[in-house]
Amino acid sequence: MIPAPADWSRVVKLDPARSLSRERLEAVRAWRPDAVVVGGTGGYGAGEVLALLMRLRHLDLPLAMEISDQAALCPGFDLYLVPMVLNSRQTEWIIGRHHAAVKRFAQRAEWERLVVEGYCILNPAASAAELTQADTGLLVDDVAAYARVAEHLLHLPIFYLEYSGAYGPPEMVQAVRRVLGETRLWYGGGITSDRQATEMGAWADTIVVGNAVYDEERGDVLLSP
Repeated sequence: MIPAPADWSRVVKLDPARSLSRERLEAVRAWRPDAVVVGGTGGYGAGEVLALLMRLRHLDLPLAMEISDQAALCPGFDLYLVPMVLNSRQTEWIIGRHHAAVKRFAQRAEWERLVVEGYCILNPAASAAELTQADTGLLVDDVAAYARVAEHLLHLPIFYLEYSGAYGPPEMVQAVRRVLGETRLWYGGGITSDRQATEMGAWADTIVVGNAVYDEERGDVLLSP
């Protein structure tokens, strides 16, 4: 059975380019996430993705790959997440790379396993913001408008508020929550404590934890059973 992201409230995101000890991997299990997403801004290929996938199999959780580079595409995942960076200044991150990938893989694509995410990257210091040339200087109304575009014009199942390495303002998450209906709101960025997870989880449908997995000093506060 293909897993449904609509059932996920806690997700761990792991970067194939970063080393992950056995102890830190067990911390992921202790947090009891609903799914694990594999992805990052680059610096890895299909070999690194496959190696991480093999290590995650024992978790008995839905495993998804977020596709940011078609060269790193690896079979064996339950789902494939396709990011569209809605606030990018470069069309390749909105539709260009997607067109190229579909042109190459259309005959082999399992369309039922593809889930599109409408990203809004808001931390200017994040490598993802730099890579995609995201317009991070947005006001609340701007972000809310992107959320409405994602839901009502593009009919995307996920709108992803991404602060990547920084803890975003809860007021922004609240404002976006108020304008979304069926589209699910994901929040990722800077969650390293139960308090932050609870605060963002009160508004976001799904919270995503990434850096806390690798941060033994701060992450253990959140990931301890």
